[in-house]
Amino acid sequence: YGPTESTTFAAWHAVEALAADAVTVPIGRPLSNTELYVLDAELQPVPVGVLGELYIGGDGLALGYLGRPELTAEKFVPHPFRTQAGARLYRTGDQVKQLPDGSVVYLGRLDSQVKVRGFRIELGEVESALSRCEGVSESVVVVREETPGIKRLVAYVVARTGAQVTTDGLRSELKARLPEYMVPAVFTVLPALPLTVNGKVDRKALPAPEASTEASESYEAPRTRTEETLAGVWARVLGVERVGVRENFFALGGDSILSIQVVAKAGQAGLKVTPKQLFQHPTVEQLAKVVEAVRGSVGEQGLVEGEAALTPIQRWFFEKELPQAHHFNQAVLLEAKEGVE
Repeated sequence: YGPTESTTFAAWHAVEALAADAVTVPIGRPLSNTELYVLDAELQPVPVGVLGELYIGGDGLALGYLGRPELTAEKFVPHPFRTQAGARLYRTGDQVKQLPDGSVVYLGRLDSQVKVRGFRIELGEVESALSRCEGVSESVVVVREETPGIKRLVAYVVARTGAQVTTDGLRSELKARLPEYMVPAVFTVLPALPLTVNGKVDRKALPAPEASTEASESYEAPRTRTEETLAGVWARVLGVERVGVRENFFALGGDSILSIQVVAKAGQAGLKVTPKQLFQHPTVEQLAKVVEAVRGSVGEQGLVEGEAALTPIQRWFFEKELPQAHHFNQAVLLEAKEGVE
């Protein structure tokens, strides 16, 4: 292992045996006259097993980038653990961790970290989990934004020879390994990943995901007014053309953030839905039954006669013993930085 900035090679690892479930090998230990450090954002060493950025030092470092002093200053930083004048470290941008035996494991590029629906996600971590799924030979994960404002994780998978992989199977395996927000919303199986002339995955050449034939064949149209309303709300929030009554909200790319939008838009349409209900009943068919039951149960609307207990806010008000108890108001100013829908 080694970047050009450290004269091509910086670390080595002797492969003597591989575990049956191994998906990679460590990049190993430093070569002679070379230093490897796993540091955090403050250039401090991280504990064994904790993710950090790999920094390289030693005699093999290049002087810098020809004619690019700013990039040189950004990538070649003063050595925090050496007192010699001019000692430097090269920040690789590679995310790694150190094993108890001292060897280093490469995990991915830090510049492949993305932010989707408020969560920071390391694409390499998702790809690593995908590569451990049954029947998967190769995989790559990207962020796509077909609908403005709605970013989704899309996974492209190449199956092993003779193996069959399904969206449900992949999603089930990933949910056992990753948080819900890191599970791709869409899975696309390809015969092979597109490559650049250098043999690396050409992410720009990856095709736009299409709705699977299985999903289109299993589509069931809404049958009641409530189902029609919910299906319409889901389609607008998820940015899809249509939603069948038995399609799973989270399998379509929904998450906790989007569920709040569903609750709000459903309320505007006259349906009372809670996030908890949506998580417990993630299909239109299931949720419609709960919503109808909630809408159908109306509390007692008759007159209240006799003594009635004070509400918490009423009790608080009278306990204040204000000099003019007949007059009370409260003013609140809310300023929105962006347009409010």
